[in-house]
Amino acid sequence: MRFFCTIMLALAAGAAPAVAGVSAADVERSVQLRENWMYLTENVADPASWSADGKSFSYRKTVPGGFAFVTYQVASGKKAPAFDQARIAAGLGKVTGETYAALRLPFDTFRFADKAIEFGDYEKQWRCSLVDYSCAALTRPGQPRGFGVVRDLSIPADNSPRKSPDGKWEARVENFNIAVRPVGGAWKRISTDGSEGNFYDPESIAWSPDSAKLAAYRVRPGFRRIVTRVETSPGNQVEPRLVTQLYPKPGDAVDIDQPALFHVADGRQIPVPGVLFANPYNLTKLEWRKDSASVSFIFQQRGHQLARVVAVDAETGTPRAAVTEAAETFINQGRRFRHDLDNGREVIWMSERDGWNHLYLFDGATGAVKRQITKGPWVVREVIKVDEEKRHIYFAAGGMTPGEDPYFQHYYRIDFDGGNLRPLTTANAYHDVALSPDMSRYVDTYSRVDLPPVSELRRTSDGSLIARIETADISRLLAAGFRTPEPFVAKGRDGKTDIYGLIVRPRDFDPAKRYPVIENIYAGPHSSFVPKTWWPFGYHGGGDKVVGMQSLADLGFIVVQIDGMGTLNRSKAFHDVAWKNLADSGFPDRILWHKAVAAQHSWYDVGRVGIYGGSAGGQSTLLGLLFHPDFYKVGVAYAGCFDNRMDKISWNEQWLGWPVDESYSASSGVDHAWRLQGKLLMIVGEQDSNVDPASTFQVADALIKANKDFDLLALPGEGHGVGRSTGPIDYVQRRQFDFFLDHLAGQATPDWNMATQAGPAS
Repeated sequence: MRFFCTIMLALAAGAAPAVAGVSAADVERSVQLRENWMYLTENVADPASWSADGKSFSYRKTVPGGFAFVTYQVASGKKAPAFDQARIAAGLGKVTGETYAALRLPFDTFRFADKAIEFGDYEKQWRCSLVDYSCAALTRPGQPRGFGVVRDLSIPADNSPRKSPDGKWEARVENFNIAVRPVGGAWKRISTDGSEGNFYDPESIAWSPDSAKLAAYRVRPGFRRIVTRVETSPGNQVEPRLVTQLYPKPGDAVDIDQPALFHVADGRQIPVPGVLFANPYNLTKLEWRKDSASVSFIFQQRGHQLARVVAVDAETGTPRAAVTEAAETFINQGRRFRHDLDNGREVIWMSERDGWNHLYLFDGATGAVKRQITKGPWVVREVIKVDEEKRHIYFAAGGMTPGEDPYFQHYYRIDFDGGNLRPLTTANAYHDVALSPDMSRYVDTYSRVDLPPVSELRRTSDGSLIARIETADISRLLAAGFRTPEPFVAKGRDGKTDIYGLIVRPRDFDPAKRYPVIENIYAGPHSSFVPKTWWPFGYHGGGDKVVGMQSLADLGFIVVQIDGMGTLNRSKAFHDVAWKNLADSGFPDRILWHKAVAAQHSWYDVGRVGIYGGSAGGQSTLLGLLFHPDFYKVGVAYAGCFDNRMDKISWNEQWLGWPVDESYSASSGVDHAWRLQGKLLMIVGEQDSNVDPASTFQVADALIKANKDFDLLALPGEGHGVGRSTGPIDYVQRRQFDFFLDHLAGQATPDWNMATQAGPAS
């Protein structure tokens, strides 16, 4: 059993006298609520995924005691297990040393791959054979990059020869330069400008379809920033050990990729002027047009205010801008879409240039907009398929249906010319659609927080129902006491814009009482976060969903979640509030939302408001206490990116820009730590590889220097998720609950040191 070290840097001073306390059983019941309720539903289906041949689709659904993976055969309408879950559990256990229950496999989705399945997350991928059910870790091919912008030169790139499409030539890198040969012949270097400080990347080599030309990136390497962490309590030795990570931060020099073009037969290099892609943050993979007449890539300029689709003429090396995108604030990299038509003569591109996220058709030769395909005060969220033959686009969008929650996602089809817009989904709910490979059918899985999921197979031609695949049964969960949260809408800071949130009440709610309020905050500009679908538990590795909020509410709180301005999935103006302004975190909207609830409900005590969140939510938690101390009185901040100069380059330069300027300091919990008035608990995992854990300790240092009282919980060996299963009761969650009970509700909490007398596990 892992031991945890609680570092109490100061005693909490000035707390209100404790009143009637809660028992250990009360707290433990709340901590265990998710586990106790998690497996009480049946036929709650996740979104589906189609087989490559379109004859079947697979999905996960709840069954008594866990989850089953199911495959549905379209022709027969029959369902069968997607694979033998017990054998997968055993095979995976052999290679990980862990024990897995067949109905509780550690993944939500999978993909079929040549008599095997593959699954995993961004940290680890696995492949399990469906013949002998042996499992092995999948190694990621290629040279890793720190947050996508600095190559890890301590790991060699894959320099295996790249064959031309006709199989007659090979290319690789020799002594930092491009070399080619006829298969079986002698290598010949066709570049001479490569060096250790300006080398050709073998993994970027791209052959033209006609095998006559190739393109590659020559790389000027960026700054190799290494973050070093101390693992204080490793499980296999007494002494601590060091862990290092390539971790570029805002302002660091990134790799500069420069496209190079070669004609292979005569070994001729064609110069490519760089005027259209100067000062890059990154360039995407080199992609040849089908006619071999040009090679293209997307250029994102440092600072995220300029992007281009660049096409390089294969004969002359002359680049042209097929698409140019510019913004006064930021271009959202996370919502980029590009699709080339007819060898790049036309390009479908996603843009917020009219104030809403929409699709445009560009002339690939001139770079001019031919037409805006979608238009209106609503948001295109995703393109799922482009049918070039019929000139149709299938896409997801939100906010198109009047009177409906604008965060509900629906699916549509539209022609390239912007005509014949037709909805595929109509139910007033949030939809996930899986379109078959031939686009003739789709699986629609839809729900709301108050509507358990329904999964249906429909025809694309007219939307008609082929079969109801699953209908959720939550009767046992309702019998156990589950209640749906209450959506609430109030006006934001401008007095016009609707701000959406959810309210979770205690299960023993008494409207005659007044309850302290706790806000679960995540205000990252990369998405929106208030739950819109029914599944209330969160997914593997997922955050705190409705049941997590219910656990806290049951101890005598009202718990809420809100999407304020600065988050995604509304207008560009709504989103732009975050630009160089992460300290805002939508607080003016959030506070007005709280006050609107209090104006309607006497039980909502807006004079006692706490806040908690993790990662960017941890940063916002601290900023709420620092900049709005008259409103937020108590906060628990998990794994916060408290100073954006200390955090990863990618997320922070996206919203605060480049070069690093005063906006970084303006949002810094370190620079403004002296403002603290309320009660603060910070929780950090010492092995956090997402947010440098030193960020938390720098806040602690600033608070100490400012003579402030606060609490700090450091978790040995834990990462960004700050460990959630440390015995019969969740230690970290319990500490959060205790903190709010003590400092916000003024209730005495159990003496856990006296209650826990068992010795350490051997």
